[in-house]
Formats: sequence, structure tokens, C-alpha cells
Amino acid sequence: MTIRHFLLDTDLTPGEQSAILDAADHIKATRRVRSTEPGPLAGRSVALLFEKPSTRTRMSFDVAVAELGGHCVVVDAATTQLGRGESIEDTAAVFSRYVDAIVVRTFAQDRLERMAAAASVPVVNALSDHAHPCQALADLQTIRERRGSLAGLTLAYFGDGNNVAHSLVLAGALAGMRVRVASPPGYEPFEQVLRQAARIGLVTGGAVSVTHDALAAASGADVLYTDVWASMGQDAEADSRSLVFQPYQLDEKVVEAAGADAIVMHCLPAHRGLEITGSVLDGPRSVVLDQAENRLHAQKALLAFLLERTDPISRSSPRVLAAEVTP
Repeated sequence: MTIRHFLLDTDLTPGEQSAILDAADHIKATRRVRSTEPGPLAGRSVALLFEKPSTRTRMSFDVAVAELGGHCVVVDAATTQLGRGESIEDTAAVFSRYVDAIVVRTFAQDRLERMAAAASVPVVNALSDHAHPCQALADLQTIRERRGSLAGLTLAYFGDGNNVAHSLVLAGALAGMRVRVASPPGYEPFEQVLRQAARIGLVTGGAVSVTHDALAAASGADVLYTDVWASMGQDAEADSRSLVFQPYQLDEKVVEAAGADAIVMHCLPAHRGLEITGSVLDGPRSVVLDQAENRLHAQKALLAFLLERTDPISRSSPRVLAAEVTP
């Protein structure tokens, strides 16, 4: 049976993404219903490997695995042999002998790709410098809760064309949404991501556009979304970025330019007074706490989906560790 990884939003088809969101809705609605049936992860273990700090990702995945009946092992990469120079490939091969899935929060996307190539269990991108697909799944679930459907809706994103922007562009295109990105010149999403989203949109009816005018992006939008101006690893640029990104702050003027029932989103953590004003973040249109909660439900649905499609018996790594070869 083919191993299914989730390294990028486009590892799912439009139909699979929709099915996972449907499952997430059901999981959320029945979370407190007692059941005598074993969970879909009963008897299985999942490793959470962190090379970056985390709050919502760590909590939501840990609780998700437990509530699905599985066992979660949280690993700080700095305290493992990976932090002392062991290769990603050896780490992935060893982990595959212990657990049924590996969830990774890391830096470069190629680290995930190398881990997936060496693993014999599903690998999940819990955030990389390139994409944040688990966040996008929770975001789409949140939008559906408020609007009933996704196709044809307009999402306006303000700020850095970063990993969150990349996933919103791709996941939005898969859902048939129109995604507008308002970024300063030089900070737009990667061109290859925009091209890929445009190709997807030809099939789903979705669309993507980039502008340097925040109010133009907000005009008539159904969803207003922003993220921090300086991501992890960009702390030294925070002051200079605050000047460049100031015209893209999600404030009351942006909200007024949007649709009458537009919702406000932020993946958190947020900096009130920088990328978003406190009155907007804490205002009546904000759904940021729903977003945070839905990380749990969407990730439950994702893990169940991936593990349903992986043979639990085929646990041997596709590669042999050098230490296992006897001269």
C-alpha cells in the first residue's frame, strides 16, 4: 500500500481536502460523545518532532493523537542525535521502526522531503519555512463553519508572502476560492506557488492575485487574514519590516472595505498594534479562537485519513542503516 505523506497542501486532491474537512466537522460535532469503539489510532503511536518552538501545533497534535486512541511521543530535536549531527535519513528510518507517523515542525522544506523519502510511515508537515498546510486545513474548516461553503468566496491576505500565505493560496485554490494577496513589493509569495495555484484554479474555479494595495485586496472580501510580519528566524528584521509592512496592517479601514459579513482571521501568535489592531483582533468579526480550536479537529481528520491508507504491517524502512550492515 502506498504511503501518503502531507508535506504540502497539494498532496491532497480537491476531493480529498473536502472529505477531510467533512470528517473534521463530524469529529468536532461528536467530540464529547462517549463511544465504546476503539479510536482509529488505537494501538498506534505518533512522533512529534520539533525543530522550532510551538504552542498550538504541539498541543493540538498531542491531544488529537490521544483522543483518537493513540500514543504521542513529543521529541525536541535539539535533545536527540539529530541535534548532534545524525542524518535526517537515519532519524526517519529509525523513527519508522517505532511509530506509525511522524509529524515534523522544521525549517527548510527539503528537510521534510528527505525525511519522507527515507521513512516507511506517513510524514506530516506541521510547519516549514515554505508552507503550513495543517493551519490551512483548520482555516478552511473555520471559514466553512461561518459561510457554509468555500467555492466562490474571496479571501484577502495581508502581509508577508510567507509559509502561511503559500498554504492559503494553494488550499484556497483547491477549494475553488479566490485568494488575493496584498504584500509590499519584494515580499510577495513565491512565483512558483502562484503559478501552481493558478493551474489548480483552472480546474476548481479558484483564482489567485497579488496586489500592493491593501484596500483594493479587501474590497468586498469575505475573509480578511493576516500573519506576523517577522516569522521565526527573522527577528533581526523585525524593526525594518514593521516600517515596510505598516500599510498592510489589518485595521478598521481594511475591515470597512470588506464585505458586510467578512470574518477576520489570524493564525496566531499575534502582535496587537503591528500586523493587526487590537480592536480588530478582539472584535466581533474575529474567529481566531475558532481557528486555533479547529487545528485539533482538522488534524484528527488528517491523521485518520493518512493512516487509513498506510499498511500497519509494512513497518520495515525502505533503506538499511549503515550500522545494520555487517562487513
